[in-house]
Amino acid sequence: MSKVRVVPEAHLVLDPITSLLAEEREDIIEYSMDPIIEQIDELDKIADDLVNSLSPDKILLSSLPGRETASMKAGFYSNVFYGVIVGLGLSGLLLLVMSALGVM
Repeated sequence: MSKVRVVPEAHLVLDPITSLLAEEREDIIEYSMDPIIEQIDELDKIADDLVNSLSPDKILLSSLPGRETASMKAGFYSNVFYGVIVGLGLSGLLLLVMSALGVM
């Protein structure tokens, strides 16, 4: 929060955001919200990054260049791997059942 002292002898200050000209008073305590607003902006970036982490095609805040599609590739390869494992397990079980029924 910045203010401009227009007439220091008359204690007149101007708020540049609202263009309000007012008398500076000693009984009012003013705090600057600029550091808090900067921290809120940083937390807003982090919250947006957390939401972007749910989508595989969004770029993450701390990712290195060239790693935009790493999540999509990792998801594809892990699904292929688990698909092959489950498929081989089911086909082995089916082969075992067929061989057991063929013996009887």
